[in-house]
Amino acid sequence: MPRPRVVFLTSLAMIAFAGNSLLGRAALRETTIDAASYTAIRLISGALMLALLVSLKRGNPLKSGNWLSALALFAYAAGFSFAYIDLHTGIGALLLFGAVQATMISHGIWSGERLNQIQTVGFVLAFGGLVGLLLPGLTAPPLFASALMLSAGVAWGIYSLRGKRINDPLRATAGNFIRASIIGIMLILALFNHAAVDGAGFLLAVCSGALTSGIGYSIWYAVVPALKSTHAATVQLSVPVIATLGGIAFLGESLTLRFVLASMATLGGIALVIIEKKANSS
Repeated sequence: MPRPRVVFLTSLAMIAFAGNSLLGRAALRETTIDAASYTAIRLISGALMLALLVSLKRGNPLKSGNWLSALALFAYAAGFSFAYIDLHTGIGALLLFGAVQATMISHGIWSGERLNQIQTVGFVLAFGGLVGLLLPGLTAPPLFASALMLSAGVAWGIYSLRGKRINDPLRATAGNFIRASIIGIMLILALFNHAAVDGAGFLLAVCSGALTSGIGYSIWYAVVPALKSTHAATVQLSVPVIATLGGIAFLGESLTLRFVLASMATLGGIALVIIEKKANSS
């Protein structure tokens, strides 16, 4: 794949990932849709889009994926939605991304990988950035919503780890989205008395599911083989930054010194771990 195309598609995928945070925050802040309905509509829309993309390749999404991965996917989507009721876009993206990377790095350590001094400093720095963001204070994000987003990040990290050895990630993701949609419908039924869906909220949920999730993931899977593993990991450091800028530009959110410092510590620390890991393996 030509390098200019790789750069363009990678940038497009990162914008899509950040777009998930923007769409979720906009829907749950600016419309009357409830978090459970947003979760289910997003999952169903993503499932339909991914199933369409798989069928174009003459594949069958129902023959791939599994219920455990689908449960992790649902836990991510539900935690994400309920958390964004109270979190600003950039803070939510930072907590989500930090938890995803921390989960995957911790799994590597649990599996026998060892961190050198630079990686240890990076891991402690990243963890300290997240703790610093959540410490009590006037600009601290709501603790319960933050815990939900961290849980969503852990769930997405588990989902990612479960899918590392899959030969056809697009078909597997479609199968997992279909299964997760069924759980999403069950969530709506369980909270039916609190359900509320308006036109704008429905449209934002569909866009998140079909476009920034369905098509966004498809673009990412197409470009990942052309990227070095370190580049594929570190490029995702841009997602919280893009989401923050989008929140400021489109949702009128403010930028605090606490968030800037926490972002620098968390993203910088994760970058140290990932880049140093690649350097040691070369």
